[in-house]
Amino acid sequence: MATPDNKTGDMKSAQITWRDYLLPPLHPEGPGFVAVFALVALILYWIWTPLGLVGLALTIWCFYFFRDPDRITPVRPGLVVSPADGTVQLIGPAAPPLELGMGTEPLMRVSVFMSVFDCHVNRAPVAGAIIKDEYTPGKFINATMDKASEDNERQSLVIRTPEGKDFAVVQIAGLVARRIRCDVREGQHVLTGQRFGMIRFGSRLDVYLPKGVAPLVSVGQKAVAGETVLADMQSTEPMREGEVR
Repeated sequence: MATPDNKTGDMKSAQITWRDYLLPPLHPEGPGFVAVFALVALILYWIWTPLGLVGLALTIWCFYFFRDPDRITPVRPGLVVSPADGTVQLIGPAAPPLELGMGTEPLMRVSVFMSVFDCHVNRAPVAGAIIKDEYTPGKFINATMDKASEDNERQSLVIRTPEGKDFAVVQIAGLVARRIRCDVREGQHVLTGQRFGMIRFGSRLDVYLPKGVAPLVSVGQKAVAGETVLADMQSTEPMREGEVR
């Protein structure tokens, strides 16, 4: 992997070590949960050794659930990156959430589903000003279902780019998720790929693209938050299709 040198602008190789894989940095919410899981594992081990091993496995899972690794975000103007790690679940026209005041005309929506094994830190798909910030309580049905966009608990943002294009980004709670964390508010500015929140445990992110912007990913594709390019505002390429090979 290569990264730009801040002083010269030249590309240099990134040094990847075993620590990057085995001991990634944690989200601030992580240490408390890991400590609770570890304590439960010790109690289970005291009760019966096999139960303790199950508790250890769950503690390791909890640690990696809250991982928060750095990402290499493409910074060329016009690029729209994935706000979440996971699988591209849905692509198609849909009306943005009513509370955002963007009208009822369908826009192209890209939905990324995060399983309990994906990194759950969410990142801004584009740079711009947050002009709308709305929380909507709701249900906790399976986030893979289309109606989850309307029925589930959600946190919605509208980001306006310097070019004046509006993007809706919606954090949607899933079947297991019981807490949406959003660390940005109306009036703030974000950079492309900047961390802005997370959802625990298992959920979905919807991105509503402006008119004329076609998605460059396919249903079933794996996405990496802050790195995978969902769309390009400068491109005239039509929506892509994919197939399993």
